[in-house]
Amino acid sequence: MNDILLQLGKNPQARRLVKTLGLPLPIPQALARAKGPMEERPLHDYEIAVGGYAGAGESALIEVLAKTLTQAGATPLVVGDAHIPPAFLAHGDAWGRPPRGLLLDALPDKLRLDAMVFDATQITDAAGLRSLYEFFHPLVRSLRKCGRVVLLARPPGLARSPEVAGAQAAIEGFCRSLGKELGKAGTTANVLFVEESAEPLVPGPLRFLLSKRSAFISGQPLHVSTRTLDDEGLAAFEPAFVRSLEGKVALVTGAARGIGRATAKLLADEGAHVVCLDRPADDELLSAIALEIGGTPLLADVSDPETPALIAKTLREDHGGVDIVVHNAGITRDKTLARMSPEHWDQVFSINLNAIARITDALIADDGPLLDDGRVIVLSSIAGVAGNLGQTNYAATKAGVIGYVRRLADELDGRGVTVNAIAPGFIETRLTAAIPVMIREVGRRLSSLGQGGLPRDIGDAITFLATPGSQGLTGNVLRVCGQSFVGS
Repeated sequence: MNDILLQLGKNPQARRLVKTLGLPLPIPQALARAKGPMEERPLHDYEIAVGGYAGAGESALIEVLAKTLTQAGATPLVVGDAHIPPAFLAHGDAWGRPPRGLLLDALPDKLRLDAMVFDATQITDAAGLRSLYEFFHPLVRSLRKCGRVVLLARPPGLARSPEVAGAQAAIEGFCRSLGKELGKAGTTANVLFVEESAEPLVPGPLRFLLSKRSAFISGQPLHVSTRTLDDEGLAAFEPAFVRSLEGKVALVTGAARGIGRATAKLLADEGAHVVCLDRPADDELLSAIALEIGGTPLLADVSDPETPALIAKTLREDHGGVDIVVHNAGITRDKTLARMSPEHWDQVFSINLNAIARITDALIADDGPLLDDGRVIVLSSIAGVAGNLGQTNYAATKAGVIGYVRRLADELDGRGVTVNAIAPGFIETRLTAAIPVMIREVGRRLSSLGQGGLPRDIGDAITFLATPGSQGLTGNVLRVCGQSFVGS
């Protein structure tokens, strides 16, 4: 279903006319999305302003930021006095992206930035938070449309004092508000809460959030930790970013259409062999996508009690195990609670929550096919965060998914397996196309980006979480919702 306002916004003359006439139309900015497989240099020719609060001593993230940005193809514009940290000079020289200094009181004319990165990890009190204003205030108008803002902070729950916890928690509130201010231009703002010693695991999430693959993610916190790696694994951590799923086996449920189909294609683009699972009624669609990507179709009803054993046996005997599990299959049966039949309640729970637990149990059993250092990614929903009228059954299952993922992450981190949830907002699929037009329009506009997402937006997030570069993320709930005003 086409978004008429989004199509109108792609016409410069139409945008000017709406502005000139003062029409009360919320014209959204068309988002710049990635095309094709992941690239070695996704930030090629980006100019990124880099700043931070200078606390006691040098930030542990300077080396990581310098290497990550230059290796990804960006030119760092280091904010501060004439001194540029040696790490930026060394990595800039190595990767052919020499940094430049940027003085906030003498900014170049017509400065245009693709992104801004701010290291707030050393802020310990309210006074230090003023550095956010001092960095962003003079620069924020220089951001291009569809720009990126990423802040780096420390997890408040691990702070050494209440004052430090308050200062670090404030950064998330700042980020969420900034995202809402910048969203009308298609710009996103997100924060990485980095545990001490987890700095080597930052490059993957940072590259992703700065790239076009995060176009529909804004106002979101992600927690980066070392919990799935021992000291030896952390010291040796150097993930590949291109074709990084070569030789891996992925299972995607609900793969015949929509988000599942988009995800299967994206995983295959990164080198994975995808086992595409869907119900027998979708045989033709499922076979078509499996053939297109060189995958394997598997017809099964996830709510059937015998399906977990079938999946485990197939993955173990035919594929030698599975590295990536994507629980995407789900249904809605919407009615207010007073009008809901017991059958509709049971159907939603059977597929959206019970099937996930049963299938996962079969995969992680002692003889199960899930391999060490694997990935489990489960689809939740914004409804599971905020609830939704007429969806007591659906919202309950999606909230249940969040609790399930967080606890499962604790159980599997010793095997190097990461477990995360994706909570989509309004996504343009056949299900949302069937929604009454006025409700559909409200769903599209109630976000900072002012539009619905695409199945590819969810697929991009899932695919990133499936890659080696996401090793530091487990137990997270990533909301891919354009910073929905509901539950975000």
